[in-house]
Amino acid sequence: MKELSLHVLDLGINSIDAEANKITIVINEDTKNDILSVEIDDDGKGMDEYTANNAVNPFVTTRKTRKVGLGIPLTEQAAKQCGGDFNIESVKGKGTRIKFSFKYFHIDREPLGNMGQTIMTLINTNKDVDIYYKHIYDKNEFIFDTIQIKKILGSVDINSPDILLWIRDYINDNIAEIKKKMY
Repeated sequence: MKELSLHVLDLGINSIDAEANKITIVINEDTKNDILSVEIDDDGKGMDEYTANNAVNPFVTTRKTRKVGLGIPLTEQAAKQCGGDFNIESVKGKGTRIKFSFKYFHIDREPLGNMGQTIMTLINTNKDVDIYYKHIYDKNEFIFDTIQIKKILGSVDINSPDILLWIRDYINDNIAEIKKKMY
């Protein structure tokens, strides 16, 4: 994958497929300590110990359509080749947490990419899943929460094309804004 946001999208879709009602995504760009970390936490059906321990193996997958699953192995490889780490914690019936990190300034680290597009796509995939997205850049942070947005929208569908485009731009604009701030 050419951007980290595509890894986040893939893992978010895994959460939706696991029947999650809420997905929490936290991205922390800590340039002072040379770390970019990503955490994706869901309340889906979780994995048994065998599946969780073997999720990084591309030939161990829960998919019925094909016998190969590359999303998690590619994410792990990307993190580890850039001096980072990768970890999965999952409890059957409770959910899954995936954490991965990179050396922020590693020459081979993929760019973060379009997180607004990623969150918009996840919302459009299943509007009933609530997404809490927190983006930290050094000590500045931005939070986007579909629960709050849905309250503001009232009877307006969050999957309306105009709303989805606004969400994409709102997220991207706020990420750009926190990167400008000096603390």
